[in-house]
Amino acid sequence: MGNKMLVVVKEAQHLTKSIEELSSYFKSIQSSTILVICYKYKTLDKRRELYKTITKSEHAEVFESAKIKDYTIDSWLKSYVQSENLSIEPKAVSMLVEFLGNDLSKIANEISKLKIVLKESNKITAALVEENIGISKDYNNFEFLKAIVFKDEVKAFDIARYFAYNTKNNPLVVTLGTLYVFFSKLLQYHGIMYKNPNANQTEIAKKLGINPYGLKDYQAAVKNYSMKKTSGILATIRAIDLNGKGVNANINHDDLLKELVIKTLR
Repeated sequence: MGNKMLVVVKEAQHLTKSIEELSSYFKSIQSSTILVICYKYKTLDKRRELYKTITKSEHAEVFESAKIKDYTIDSWLKSYVQSENLSIEPKAVSMLVEFLGNDLSKIANEISKLKIVLKESNKITAALVEENIGISKDYNNFEFLKAIVFKDEVKAFDIARYFAYNTKNNPLVVTLGTLYVFFSKLLQYHGIMYKNPNANQTEIAKKLGINPYGLKDYQAAVKNYSMKKTSGILATIRAIDLNGKGVNANINHDDLLKELVIKTLR
């Protein structure tokens, strides 16, 4: 047996008030015991005695692992891929982030899968992601949004048609959510530029909560969509969302997506 005993308290957030009773332990820590308290989904109340006692102790520490911000996912993914001695195409990054969100464990798991199928090359491409993870490199919300941003009507209708026939893998609510987030931030972008036409673009990206690399799409969209048009698009998205849920209408996804493209681009 070792000379240390490891004690792990799981789901400590459910202890509520009784967790404060551990304060006495941290005032006289046993050197033979390593105590780990897992406090998930919440943070310790910094005003209470337990937190203050731990932070004052020379033999204890509070470690907070905050959920990664959405606008830092791209850079985190690239960094993680590099740590695995791999490289990745920008489009492959966008596809993985859109499909997996900010769930780091899922991202790491999918990268591990891709690493196994890589042969001579150490580069993760969009084609590799499409082939092995089931994300279409041409028919996804990222490409649909891009077609809307740059007013590529043919491509937008093409992707909308694909979504309509593959609703299970392309739920309307996700597509609308993607567009709503973008145009909400575009409206903010309009407001910032209206107040200060010479605003620093890096600072704008920070205010919008996006990666500076992604600002180019907003710079293009602000030229194609006025503030008034952007507000109208947001209203359209909300209306189609309600219709898609059966409120006030019972319209199929194909017609709803067509309506979305028409009212957005024209």
